[in-house]
Amino acid sequence: NFSADQLWVRGGFPESLLAVSDARSLRWRQDFIRTYLERDIPQFGPRIAAETLRRFWGMLAHHQGGVLNTAQFARNLGVDGKTAAAYLDLLVDLLLVRRLRPWHANLGKRLVKSPKVYFRDTGLLHALLGIGNAQDLQGHPMSGFSWEGLVVNHIAALLPLVAGGNASLHFFRTAAGAELDAVVDTGQERLGFEIKLSDAPRVTKGFWNACADLQVSRAYVVAPVSSSWPLSDTAQVMGLRDGGRVLGIGEP
Repeated sequence: NFSADQLWVRGGFPESLLAVSDARSLRWRQDFIRTYLERDIPQFGPRIAAETLRRFWGMLAHHQGGVLNTAQFARNLGVDGKTAAAYLDLLVDLLLVRRLRPWHANLGKRLVKSPKVYFRDTGLLHALLGIGNAQDLQGHPMSGFSWEGLVVNHIAALLPLVAGGNASLHFFRTAAGAELDAVVDTGQERLGFEIKLSDAPRVTKGFWNACADLQVSRAYVVAPVSSSWPLSDTAQVMGLRDGGRVLGIGEP
């Protein structure tokens, strides 16, 4: 058995999740990263120096949940933009990193057009950030972005069960500050999600503006809470375990 916090801290790899201690779990993930970089990834394409790719992976870890700036990554690595983009493509293709696309419909507003990036496994993210246990995570400046990635990955995992597998997932942000961390479009309705690492989450004007801009039918603030409560007639705070219910399906 394992707790939701343990899954968040250690990630979903069984050897990590079910390890006898946090230290053993972290060591397994560190070994996995090293083996993957040095032995496995070179089999998938042009040989990339393991140290270069590790630096890139580390940069992505510190950029969890951020809007992608490939040119900045390229400058920091000392490579050209095309090479940095190829590194990211490789990690996306290997299902290590998720590239979340922005909402792209023409709303007559200036929209953020670059994708956001998330680690698909929070345990690997934490290993690269040097986070070994729940206490380390609680005090870490990346904890909120880690939680955001956990929720985004959870929603993405449920999508194949929604609307015959045709539901889409994006984020939404305008230059004026309207923002939703996740938007699910089922074809019949549009759902908005804001993600907050707080047991008493508050939303900003940007949340309500985004809901209005996208004309969402329902909106949710996903937080580490055990019960739900309404924010308005169409918006409510909910816990992570309620994701399947609000999408109209059972949990996978």
